[in-house]
Amino acid sequence: MSVSVSDLVVSVASHDDAAEMVEVIHAAFGARPPLDPPSTAGAETPESLVATLRRGTGVVARVDGRVAGVVLVLAEDGVASLQRVSVHPDFQRHGIASAMVAAAEQAAADRGCSRVELFARGELAELVAFWIRRGYVVDRPAPHGVVLTRPVPVVLSIPTAEDMQALGERLAALLRAGDLVIATGDLGAGKTTLTQGIGRGLASAGPVTSPTFVLSRVHPSRAGRPTLVHVDAYRLRSATELDDLDLDATLPTAVTMVEWGAGLAEDLAPDRLDVALTVPAGRPDGDETRLVTLTATGPRWRDVDLAALGGPRG
Repeated sequence: MSVSVSDLVVSVASHDDAAEMVEVIHAAFGARPPLDPPSTAGAETPESLVATLRRGTGVVARVDGRVAGVVLVLAEDGVASLQRVSVHPDFQRHGIASAMVAAAEQAAADRGCSRVELFARGELAELVAFWIRRGYVVDRPAPHGVVLTRPVPVVLSIPTAEDMQALGERLAALLRAGDLVIATGDLGAGKTTLTQGIGRGLASAGPVTSPTFVLSRVHPSRAGRPTLVHVDAYRLRSATELDDLDLDATLPTAVTMVEWGAGLAEDLAPDRLDVALTVPAGRPDGDETRLVTLTATGPRWRDVDLAALGGPRG
């Protein structure tokens, strides 16, 4: 089956979706290799799904109106548990799981959770690898498998350019040598403004400006903090071109900030902080507000409270 990304709609599950959700769960888990002991997913019914949705929430992915994927989300004590993560075999390997998980993580954040976790069977190495690629880390062993976890994305509303610089300065207080920050957002979204704040927090030498034409600039700290390496990947077409900048030489001792780095810079380090800057929908004319979404990947950020970056001005 050919599936176009444009056909995909991800939304919050309703009780009316329960029958189709059960069909997807049965098909997805039934297509997996036999497990010992077997999964309990085959025992799911529309009634059990409705009971779970009453205790939490769920996410469904639809392709041309048909439910193609399911994630259940249960929150307790600030931790959201992702359950029954399923993509119907007719729709697998089209990015549906990644889109659903992103929506489920956002649902966890909306419920005040600081992290998400899920159980994965030890026999399903490819499945565990999928979660690790999404930034999850093995938190602890569990019977017949492992529990993986990651912090939930943090979304901050930043009213002005001055506030964006102040956010960067607060972020700099959390940064240390070896950290990789990847910033994305449309032209004028505030990426360089944020970086200027980081530079101010690191006491970086020289003016921090967009390095679009020189690709990267190095700003040593005047106060013993890590050097800031500021990269603009807008004109780069591949990760190979990024490799030509020899960032590996400075990564261990610097804070590396890569603007326009999504899809190019992720392999520079196993841990990273993704910062997405967007304009909120329906923003009135004259309003400068930006939404800043912070998504941490890797054990480096396991116990870092990114929500505290909101601060008194955020």
